[in-house]
Amino acid sequence: MRRLLRAVWSYIRHAPGTYIWLALLFLTTVALHHMSPHFEQEFLRQRSTNLHELSRNPVRVLITSAFWIDGNHWWPYAVMYTVFHAQAERWLDTWRWLAVVALSHVLATFISEGALLWAIRHHHAPTSSVNTLDVGVSYALAGVVGVLTYRLAPPWRYAYLIVVLVIYGSPLITGLTFTDLGHFTAFLIGLACYPLARDRGAPINPVTLLRKPKGPPDKDSPNPPAER
Repeated sequence: MRRLLRAVWSYIRHAPGTYIWLALLFLTTVALHHMSPHFEQEFLRQRSTNLHELSRNPVRVLITSAFWIDGNHWWPYAVMYTVFHAQAERWLDTWRWLAVVALSHVLATFISEGALLWAIRHHHAPTSSVNTLDVGVSYALAGVVGVLTYRLAPPWRYAYLIVVLVIYGSPLITGLTFTDLGHFTAFLIGLACYPLARDRGAPINPVTLLRKPKGPPDKDSPNPPAER
């Protein structure tokens, strides 16, 4: 049990940004549970990256929208942050991971909201869409999912890429919304972040990793040197 706790703590402390962010999301989710449904919707709308709020104070809403979840359950985010964000932060380092997060969140927001503005002006969407609720962390997550493509060695890289393309790309065919466009765009932005990943060590092969005998401890290093 003590060894397990040390391993968990090592995993967490090598991804500080991920787990600080996750802790803040836990606190804001608890706060939402103490709001009435009507107040909650209005509260979130004022922190939303919709067209109305972006036109008034883009910097404020781009920051605040990343700390609220439009939903009642925090634990699925704890799983996704551990699987994707923590892996990316441990691999890239905190600052490079944060760059991927920021680029994905900001650029995908502007592109998707720009598409919505075009739809409103051409009467493909109602004018009321300028106040659409749009908070959450999914664009940043999609960007991190994209950059993690380079963490895997071929052929696993290509299998991963195909699966994720289907997940993010199929909504564009079956029923396009501006958030679907945002998710797909954020994923492509993550793929475009290859320059941040190319010098972060050799990619991993999951099969080789599972078969490799356990060696001496690596002193909690998240990026042991690649074998030559």
